Amino acid sequence: MDFDDQLNRYFGTADLAAIHPEALAAGTERMRVDFGLETNPGRRFALWALMHMLGVAPDLDIAFKDAAERDLARDFMDMVDRAGDGAD
Repeated sequence: MDFDDQLNRYFGTADLAAIHPEALAAGTERMRVDFGLETNPGRRFALWALMHMLGVAPDLDIAFKDAAERDLARDFMDMVDRAGDGAD
């Protein structure tokens, strides 16, 4: 899943700064619904990762029943945190 494609799909633009609060709320709600319905593990993870980056992801124990998927999500969270620390 391409990041820009997902932003366009859920928010109508790939420019995060251009997303109006109402569009953000509506798009994140659609993401939550799609996440709950998605059965492909890779797509579920990609949706969760995007939601995490936007600060709207469900907790790991709710999002992923499988311990390996939770560990992968934790690794992703650590990677994003490290990348953010290097940007300062």
